[in-house]
Amino acid sequence: MAHSHYDVIVIGAGHNGLTTAALLCKKGRSVVVIERRDVVGGLCAGEEFHPGYRSPGVLHDTACVRPGVVDALRLGEHGLEFDPHPSAVFLAQRDGEGFLLSDDTGTTVGEIERHSTLDAGRYQDYRRFIERVRGVVGPVLNEVPSDIYELPAGAMVELARQGLALRALGSRDMMQLLRVPPMCVADWMRDWFETELLCAGMSAPAILGTWCGPWSPGTAANLLVRECTAGRTVTGGGAALVHSLERAARDLGVEIRTGVAVERIGVKNGTVTGVVLAGGEEITAGAVVSSCDPVTTFLGLFAAGELPHALEARITKYRMRGTTAKVHLALSRPLSFAGRPDLEVEYARTGETLDDQERAFDAVKYRRFSEQPLLDIYVPGVSRSGFAPDGHASVSILVHFAPHQLDGGWNNDARERLGDAVVAELDAIAPGTSSAIVAREVLTPADIAERYGVTGGHVHHGEHGLDQLITRPTPETSRYATPIRGFYLCGGGSHPGGGITCAPGALAARVVSVR
Repeated sequence: MAHSHYDVIVIGAGHNGLTTAALLCKKGRSVVVIERRDVVGGLCAGEEFHPGYRSPGVLHDTACVRPGVVDALRLGEHGLEFDPHPSAVFLAQRDGEGFLLSDDTGTTVGEIERHSTLDAGRYQDYRRFIERVRGVVGPVLNEVPSDIYELPAGAMVELARQGLALRALGSRDMMQLLRVPPMCVADWMRDWFETELLCAGMSAPAILGTWCGPWSPGTAANLLVRECTAGRTVTGGGAALVHSLERAARDLGVEIRTGVAVERIGVKNGTVTGVVLAGGEEITAGAVVSSCDPVTTFLGLFAAGELPHALEARITKYRMRGTTAKVHLALSRPLSFAGRPDLEVEYARTGETLDDQERAFDAVKYRRFSEQPLLDIYVPGVSRSGFAPDGHASVSILVHFAPHQLDGGWNNDARERLGDAVVAELDAIAPGTSSAIVAREVLTPADIAERYGVTGGHVHHGEHGLDQLITRPTPETSRYATPIRGFYLCGGGSHPGGGITCAPGALAARVVSVR
């Protein structure tokens, strides 16, 4: 069989895999990326779902892409652009005008004032609090986690620095910050606001893509993480980010092989030796890095007996219960919302109350999908052309909540019923949408699992529960290195979690480069 050697093999060409590969190649390593699908991008891959209509990928929230990665790889020179205007999410209502939740505090305050003068003032206080704690929380999310087994002198210094930064907040902010993570996001938002639409709209990022409702403990931590890392959004969404990452990686010398699956990872005497591809080709390397989810990686790519027993036991208990479906709509006209018919909406959310959100989550507990799902909507053509013919629209909808393990299983009938429920919910806030549908694609969690190779169809590579964020995915692999010498993780199943951030990929590259 053919044989080749590289310094590093990266498994998976999603945004984290490409980030790791490019940064390591920039350090002078020879790197090859192996991708099972025919296209790069993973959950961010933009694809044509109907002639003339393209999706921006499964995931579409790009607000947390790390600026350090953009600068280090000079992605701007490879076509990456950020929206020049502040990002805004429209909180839609069935009977009401809704309002815009904007990155621009002044704009948002003006919107809230129409509902509650009291909340308008409180929102400004909330934003000031977030800005004060961002300097404490942000660095923790952008650093390699400390070794919980052995704390070298450097780690002790870093922990001391973090402790001093926390204390420097002052007693009031420090106690508030320590109080928030274990809370449910509903209680935290109701501490601040009285307007139900505002509480629900603010809470949504904490529960979307999770096995949680707004009253689930620990969900406030998810919102805090996003608030302390969010910035500008990428023009064209995740697909545009992946395009620039691919160009940067190839320009640096990364070899990317698509349409080739890794069958197993080679190990000898506890040390990684490379990979064996489907068909038998062997590629050797001094280091192998996986951007696949932890369950796929450890339970699917290693031979029996090669994993330490403790690690294997922990991975079997790692929770990856997917609750997210995806619907792509091809429309013959732009999407228009009843509450603000003249507003050009790029991002929108449904779920007017915390009770709406909790009821939608309730369904998955009983292996059913919600008949009134929460919709996280993105219309990529608002900021970049090429997603639909002129005058038409491509609409990307993340659907919450739908379980991977549906009672009775996912079949064509269940898939169509889910699609109908999504369209009905959209019609309620954007009347006439159903009559403008040219085509639709419905991806259930089972479809996502099969197409993208993600266990349980989980879009974050593992649930964002507090226990799975503190040491992600397991204590012995939380620093990207693993008990198998030369083998590393770099996907969303690692610190600081899933979503489009590039953070796990960048931090993993930092660890690999010094080994």
